[in-house]
Amino acid sequence: MARPSPAAVHHAFHPLRVAAVDRLTDDSVAVTFAVPPELRETFHFTPGQHIAVRRMVDGTEVRRTYSICTPAPPGEAGPASFRVGVRLVEGGAFSTYAHKELVAGDTVEVMPPTGRFTLEPRGGRFAAIVGGSGITPVLSIAATLLERRPDARFCLIRSDRSAASTMFLEEVADLKDRWPERFQLVSALSREEQQAGLVSGRLDEERLTALLPALLPVDSLDGWFLCGPYGLVQGAERALRGLGVPRNRVHQEIFHVDDGASPAPARADAPAHSTVTATLHGRSGNWPVQDGESLLETVLRNRADAPYACKGGVCGTCRAFLVSGEVRMDRNFALEADELDAGYVLACQSHPLGEEVELDFDR
Repeated sequence: MARPSPAAVHHAFHPLRVAAVDRLTDDSVAVTFAVPPELRETFHFTPGQHIAVRRMVDGTEVRRTYSICTPAPPGEAGPASFRVGVRLVEGGAFSTYAHKELVAGDTVEVMPPTGRFTLEPRGGRFAAIVGGSGITPVLSIAATLLERRPDARFCLIRSDRSAASTMFLEEVADLKDRWPERFQLVSALSREEQQAGLVSGRLDEERLTALLPALLPVDSLDGWFLCGPYGLVQGAERALRGLGVPRNRVHQEIFHVDDGASPAPARADAPAHSTVTATLHGRSGNWPVQDGESLLETVLRNRADAPYACKGGVCGTCRAFLVSGEVRMDRNFALEADELDAGYVLACQSHPLGEEVELDFDR
């Protein structure tokens, strides 16, 4: 009997038992999942990765992604448990459920960890600029790095609305207590006055351009990690670029896309009829693309096992290699420049610009 491909295993959902649901703030919780021994290798993760969850709501499948906030286990060992942060979103199909109904002992369908907003622990000096729930993956990155590498230092610059809305206060304070010489923390509150000498107000490009050189040798750090709402991440990237930081040292993950992030304009020369060929879990097929469909939607009509989570160009779960043809991506908040140069696209945002396009989800 043929074994399933690694991609098939990676994109499958597994029922995991909820070990705990802990209140962090009025609008956020931490959910701990227990991982049975037979799935620990499958759920091995690199600091900074996220998982996708799914549930049925009124007969419709809902998927959401949440970042892992716990330190990664050492070596190749998989975790016995891991924790994710869930902030309540108005009308959120899963976040509302997590806040109001989910309890220890429940079972949730979870996809194994994925994502490339990661840092394999190594020596050096690193920093992160995060906003709101953007602390979640960075907490895993910083905790793992400081624990494993005595030759590493980490600076966390975080922005929150108020002290009461700040997620993982105790966990970040623990990092400061355990590694006072190697962990630096700067907190800014956008809607609350702070004590003299502390940062207050929104961390926009102008403020960061002035603040960062006073804190760090900005252009000599080994890596920068930006995570949170679109506006904060883009402002931080522009500030770092203006301060001379090389692009390959800046890593981004968008949690929320502001209204200012508009999709790419449609191309007038798009073909009237197109066909997509897709390789998925070792099997290939080709299907006609219906008018206005993304390539992911076309594949999903014919292959329900196609990988996706957000469908908004943010999580990167639907990343595929463009084997041939040309596509237009409406927007991209998941793939970095080197991935685009290597030929990867987001299937959920891609539309064909020729009569034939071929994707490979297994690469």
